Amino acid sequence: MAGERIAVQVDGRRLTLSNLDKVLYPAAGFTKRDVIDYYAKIAPSMLPHLQRRPATFRRYPDGVDHEPFYEKDVARHAPGWVRTARLESHHRGEGVNSYPLINDVPTLVWAANLAALELHVPQWTVGPKDARRNPDLLVFDLDPGEPATVVECCQVARWLHEALTADGLTAFAKTSGSKGLQLYCAIRTRRPEAPSEYAEALARRLAAEHPDLVVARMTKTLRRDKVFIDWSQNNQAKTTVAPYSLRGRQLPTVSTPVTWAEVSACRRVEDMTFTSEDTLARVRVHGDLFDGLPETRVALPRISAASGK
Repeated sequence: MAGERIAVQVDGRRLTLSNLDKVLYPAAGFTKRDVIDYYAKIAPSMLPHLQRRPATFRRYPDGVDHEPFYEKDVARHAPGWVRTARLESHHRGEGVNSYPLINDVPTLVWAANLAALELHVPQWTVGPKDARRNPDLLVFDLDPGEPATVVECCQVARWLHEALTADGLTAFAKTSGSKGLQLYCAIRTRRPEAPSEYAEALARRLAAEHPDLVVARMTKTLRRDKVFIDWSQNNQAKTTVAPYSLRGRQLPTVSTPVTWAEVSACRRVEDMTFTSEDTLARVRVHGDLFDGLPETRVALPRISAASGK
């Protein structure tokens, strides 16, 4: 029955799951049960990348063919055992929100039951008394402007990889699960604004070096057949889709970590398109390709390095 509710125990926590047979991805016949099953199975690889990061849900209660909504404050309906962080919003008028911290399997399953298909997190964690820590990740979001695709993103990613390596940073790549590609580096910085400054300088440098393919300005009219290096995801108010998160696309595609060999070999959009089933199979073979990210953490280089001056 569509409205059936069942009580389950997940690692000692009681959860009530509902509407398990509701189809959330009509083109694939992928139900809420499938969503919950995916997140429960991917949890060992995904949870390290969610730990202590306040999550924003993108919920699709009526499926991906209907309008989703973002949710930051879960205080009204979260079980008492869900850990939250009370944080003042960066956006004027939003006040204080109780953001969920997805630190364990029960919380991840609870989020999946809400049809929170997409989980977005910032590049920083919360510390004692819900204090925002300084950013520990640097991210570049490569967004293709039609008719460019993820294939062109992979070319730009290789240039970025070379530049980041020259600056002493170790870059890890993942698909966005949508159209593009994302690069992450583990960093240390004492200034919250420093990652955005560095990322913008490097993006502008690559746009100057490769003007036929790269754009670093946000103006959408400039992006046609080019790849926009979105450096703004490093702003403390911004979030990026988490590794292993589903996306609200026609099929249950996933933001999937990939190897640099795969990035170099990419020739078709299909080479960088992975569904939930594909991603689970990849983890069984490769493990978590983002597993070594924290061990590569180094001090964020100065802007002069990024700008090439």
